[in-house]
Amino acid sequence: MEDDIPFANATVTGTRALEDEELVELRETKRLKTSHERRHETPAQDDVAPAKPRYDLIGILPPSLKLLGIEPATDENDHPVTREVDVGISEYVSAGTSKIEAIIKQRFTDFLVYEVDESGTVIHLQSIECPNPTAGLKIKSPEESTPAPTPTPADQPREWTSEYTEKLGPYFSEDALKELEKVWLEGANQPPAVPTEEETTKVEPAEPASVSSEGIEDTRSGKGKGGRGGRGGRGGRGGRGARGGNRGGGTQAAEDKRKVTSQVRILLLIAHQHYNSSKPFALKKPIDAKDKRKELHDLIRALFRGQLDSEAANSIGAEGPRIIVKWGGRGGRGGGRGGRSSREDRPPPYIHFTLHKTNRDTQDALSKLARSLTLPVKDLCVAGTKDKRGVTTQRVSLKRGRLLITDVWSMANGLKGRGRTEEQAIKERGERGIRIGDLEYKTGFLELGMLNGNCFVITLRNLRVDAPETVNDVMQSIQTRGFINYYGMQRFGTASIPTHAIGLAILKSDWEFAISLLLRPRPGEHSEVEAGRRAFLEDGNLSQALDLIPRRCVAERCILEYYSKNKGRNALEALSTIPRNLRLMYVHAYQSYVWNAVVSERVRQHGCEKPVIGDLVYDRDQGDGTTMDVDAAEGATNEAGPSNTSAPHKGKKPQKGGKRPYVAPKIKVLSSEEDLKAYTIFDVIMPLPGRDVAYPGGQLGERYKEFLKLDGLDPDNLVHAQRDYTLLGSYRKIMHLPAQLSWSTLRYTDPDIPLAQSDEDKILGFDPPVIEEHGRFMALQIQLQLGTAAYATMAIREITKMDTSSQIQAVLTQQSEDQKFRGGAGGEAPIDVEGEGEDAEMPVAEDEREAVAEMPEA
Repeated sequence: MEDDIPFANATVTGTRALEDEELVELRETKRLKTSHERRHETPAQDDVAPAKPRYDLIGILPPSLKLLGIEPATDENDHPVTREVDVGISEYVSAGTSKIEAIIKQRFTDFLVYEVDESGTVIHLQSIECPNPTAGLKIKSPEESTPAPTPTPADQPREWTSEYTEKLGPYFSEDALKELEKVWLEGANQPPAVPTEEETTKVEPAEPASVSSEGIEDTRSGKGKGGRGGRGGRGGRGGRGARGGNRGGGTQAAEDKRKVTSQVRILLLIAHQHYNSSKPFALKKPIDAKDKRKELHDLIRALFRGQLDSEAANSIGAEGPRIIVKWGGRGGRGGGRGGRSSREDRPPPYIHFTLHKTNRDTQDALSKLARSLTLPVKDLCVAGTKDKRGVTTQRVSLKRGRLLITDVWSMANGLKGRGRTEEQAIKERGERGIRIGDLEYKTGFLELGMLNGNCFVITLRNLRVDAPETVNDVMQSIQTRGFINYYGMQRFGTASIPTHAIGLAILKSDWEFAISLLLRPRPGEHSEVEAGRRAFLEDGNLSQALDLIPRRCVAERCILEYYSKNKGRNALEALSTIPRNLRLMYVHAYQSYVWNAVVSERVRQHGCEKPVIGDLVYDRDQGDGTTMDVDAAEGATNEAGPSNTSAPHKGKKPQKGGKRPYVAPKIKVLSSEEDLKAYTIFDVIMPLPGRDVAYPGGQLGERYKEFLKLDGLDPDNLVHAQRDYTLLGSYRKIMHLPAQLSWSTLRYTDPDIPLAQSDEDKILGFDPPVIEEHGRFMALQIQLQLGTAAYATMAIREITKMDTSSQIQAVLTQQSEDQKFRGGAGGEAPIDVEGEGEDAEMPVAEDEREAVAEMPEA
């Protein structure tokens, strides 16, 4: 197969290689001009073009850009573009070796991402059908199960034996025990006894009488945990599954007509507060031990065959809690002990499912799902964010509330609210590029960092190399030497206003400028989005702006919706309405920019083959630190420790709710030849700027300070008045070695033909990729697994030695020779570059446009 690879200087069957002069000319046309060059150009008279939309994008990059020794660049329309060098990405591991020329992410399926969970399992979408209602539940076997006793019919005779008195005696006073016997023998709905003259002040209808371990309680008020008037209370403790017995299979009992007097209530008060009173009511002390209380609950259930409920008293006396016993059937959870037994049978509080998304930001996809499920987006959690342009698969946890697993599937697939049928849900692609599957109940939730990395299937098209052996040489270099672990271009956004510029404005408390950057029109957006921005900024028409700007523009809509509700426009308050994780993403982008720039400086000074004196590493004496993944909590903020930090957590028990406890890493500065022998280049770390990190000594440490000072920040005081924006800092390894790597070459002619298949398309039964044995063009398909927070595009950058920014890749794609064969006709085919907002950077094939076609908002 290698003999058929197109070489840059050789003729190959089916296509003609470009000559050296043509290559130079092509590269020149692709090169973006700097602002300086454009300012000194003299346009020819014939070049005068109609006026184009004006974009105010000058001076938005951080002032520290001058430390990189470059000037901002613009495209052919004088619009600023963000290149790799603008965010500190400039060096290569194998700078002097051959490169592979190719096109990146031409189709969505050219970039497939599969999450690897903490157990090492690669997540694939396996089923899109309606889930089994018991998926994830632990179903006991018959021999393990202890079924609740069948309640006795209300009219069946009851008895009180000496066994009752003997077993309940340790828990109840003599008088309370007699009252309990009376309540039991009378039954649930018997007429009450006529009150005597001593029992008296007021007689009124009451709910079923209840007996506590210290006396009798009147539950008429509805303020107790079984109250709520006609709804029958909340079944002892809330009984969400069967309020009033009408939901979840419970039955509504008839109203108990017995009367309970005020003196009874007074005795109860005495029981709670003065158990050693001289009143003629023999009281027992409170039951302090939890296991003893459980014994009583179990005993009540067994003795009375599930007909009487037991629960903790509404109020706890000074000496401890007491137990109330009463007739069940009113607001209970289907019988048994006031809800305690049903709590064991209730599904766990979380539902986990697989999210399969196409050309969607993770946050955008979660927001869309939250709207479909009519719940806050904060109830959806993921272990990591995934690339936008591509097809990605990952697990999501949902705090389900009252939703059952079948409800979630139906609502997410549009069966409830949008009128889709179940057949459509399982035979058509997911709406707006979003599909869920593999639902199951779980007891815990996910949080950022709870993964072991990602697997990728990446297809590079229109492959061109200078020699047959180049592919293997370059790939083996990646396999053994790795790549520089830069934060990729996705970290800084795909628009001409990069996220780190917004982050710097936030860190400087320049709230108005931050909002200005978020709302400004930018080239390449969908026409409706740009029109919405201009409606607000130029015409002051807020309602029209909200009508035009789609929900996927989360930050913009949050700001505009705040303005629509508040006459006094407070910029800080407006920013604070943006979801916290999104706001912090801007701040972390600035940290990533500084990290990239200083790491490039380190590579220029010392190379990337081995550590040097002064490098930082994790101290191996701290145990798990040597195996920890540096950015396991990418983009997260741990309230107990540094943000964006992945301190060692393996072996540590999760805190309440599943969160990992923060453990500050111990850092070692390499200071001797023995140290250099003990560590490799893959151990070397560099800090993201922050309050709680150690900086390297010498020139690199000073470099951090130079960047921060030039950008208007105090490197010695990164505490912010707004706590969320305090830079705490973290560490990241400067090199990354793939855990797995393999590759193969494929042939194709039509660039619209997929060369890889997504999980969803496999399940739907779409035709698998067809490889042409004698196709005109060559593609390189790479399968690799990377650790958490490593960017696959940075590995591809090392292979191709090309800028991976979306704007530059769009130019390369449109000028690629294989574009002449779109549609298989062998001639020119129109290229539709108008996509959704910032998705417009690449041509989109017809079937892919259909996959992400706009649907009405839920």
